[in-house]
Order: sequence, then structure tokens, then C-alpha cells
Amino acid sequence: MMVRAAIGMTFTMGGLAFVPNVYWLLFLRFMTGVLSGYIPNATALIASQAPKHKSGWALGTLSTGVIAGNLIGPSMGGALAQFFGMRNVFLITGTILAITTVLTIFFVKEEVKPVEKKDMLSNKEIFEKIPKKSIVIGLFITTLVLNLGVNSITPILTLYIRSLAPHSSNILFVSGLIVSAVGVSAVISSPILGRFGDKYGNHRVLLGGLIFSLFIYIPMGFINAPWQLGALRFLLGFGTGALMPSINSLLSRLTPFEGVSRIFSYNQMFGNFGQVMGPLVGSAIAGTMGYSSVFFVTSAFVFVNIIISTFNFRDYLKSNQIV
Repeated sequence: MMVRAAIGMTFTMGGLAFVPNVYWLLFLRFMTGVLSGYIPNATALIASQAPKHKSGWALGTLSTGVIAGNLIGPSMGGALAQFFGMRNVFLITGTILAITTVLTIFFVKEEVKPVEKKDMLSNKEIFEKIPKKSIVIGLFITTLVLNLGVNSITPILTLYIRSLAPHSSNILFVSGLIVSAVGVSAVISSPILGRFGDKYGNHRVLLGGLIFSLFIYIPMGFINAPWQLGALRFLLGFGTGALMPSINSLLSRLTPFEGVSRIFSYNQMFGNFGQVMGPLVGSAIAGTMGYSSVFFVTSAFVFVNIIISTFNFRDYLKSNQIV
């Protein structure tokens, strides 16, 4: 599945350099989404192959790579467009994806026993084999809330900074720094907190990350300068950096081996919902209640998530293992 995704995106991303009009651009972008799936399958592969006692560290390292790519990608794309032209950016991206395909084929090893179609479990059977379904559903919700919270500020960020510093002449640059701040700290914290989760329990790290995020979101509604927002966004990354490795590690421990890929795909789907809902919720709240209200509403989502997670983990908070 990783090879399929890499090959598919090589052609759809590289093909963007040759589109004659916006309709073909839209079609190839749509096909990129259809043929993607490298990251959730990479997550499932690591979760199924890594030793259970090191899954938090391994998945935290993967999260670091994902976050770093999200940080580097936009700035690299802008720089390449300036030096080589906009169309050539897609050719360069396609070439990078082709290299990724080759690396995946020859260097990524997997111990797998193919399952005959007649022996393959249905989605219903997989969920029936999960011992703690409520925890898995709660982890899906946490993934949704995480992506919703991080992305809720996206559509209003520039306008919010302008309201805080109306005479600033470099709003776009400041906005870029503030957007990137949460990723920088998440890159630093993800592998460390993943290892911490392996030692003390991923459910404890997850709850700690949610509570920490709550106490960071609330002050964002009371700031009066862009640098304060940037500082709080930087601190927020230390909370969000704890969440995805813990979620992925818990899912790998709770999911039967034959259903790992599908469960991680569902988790990715909830993450995508959060990425879509975040900007919609943020812009709707900002338009009706003001910019500051976005952070208070996001805090409310996180608070509800803390309650759900605490209820789900209530039987395990006295131990270091979820299963």
C-alpha cells in the first residue's frame, strides 16, 4: 500500500506541471487524495513491526518526520517556485516522490503473511476482537479534536494578528512564524514523549498532553500582542507532540494484528475530518463571536475530550500498561 501510494502520487503530483487548465489541476489534486495513504500505512507498518515496548518511541519518531515535512514543505515550495518557476516545483516534487518509491521498494522490509480473501476479517469482526472498543473510539475522537484545534486558527490567523498589531508591515512573515511555532516544539517533543509513554504509560502521557493543551488554549483568548500568540503556540506543540505518538501506540496495542491497517486508516479519517472542521469552526466562530472566541470554543472541545478520555482510562490510570 505504501508503494501504491508513492507511485500514484509520483504521477499525480508530477503531472501537475503539465496541466493545461484549472480543471485538470483540480482533477489531479483530487486523484492525489484518492491515491494517497502513505502516512497511515507507514504508521500501521511501524505499529505492527516495532516491539510493543518501543512502539511509542518509534511512532513518535515517525510523527517527528511528518511534522517536519509539514513545516519544511510550504517554505521549500515557495523557494523552489521563486528560483525554478512554479511548474517546475511539481516536477521536483514528483522526482522526490519517485525516489521515495524506490527507497520504499528496496529498503522498507515487512514480515507479512498474505491473507486469503475468504479468510479476511470484516470490519465488524475486527471491532468485535478489540477488547476495549470505547477506548479506540475515544482515541479517534482525540485525533479529530487535535486536528480541529490546531487548524481552527488557520483561516483567521492573519486577520487576528492584524487586529493585534494594526501598524505591522510584515504580517505574512509573522503569521508564518506563528503557524510554524507549534510544529517546531512538536518535532522536539514527539520522540521524547513517545519514549516517556513507553516507560510510564501512553494513556498517562495522552491525558497529560490534553490537560496541558487546555491550559495553553485558554490564555490565547486574552493576548494583546502577536509575540504572545507565538509563544503560546510554541508551548502548545509540547502538548500536541505528546498526543499523536500516544494515540498511535495505544491503537497498536489494542488492535488485533490483522486489523491494524484498517484501524489506523479510520484514525486517519477522523484526523482528516478534524482538518476540515477546524477551519470551518474557526471561521464561523470568528465571524459571529470574535477572534478570541475561537480559542475558548477550542478549549471547550479539548475539555470534553479530557472528560471522555479520563472516563475511558479510569480502569488503567493506576497501571503503566493499557493491556
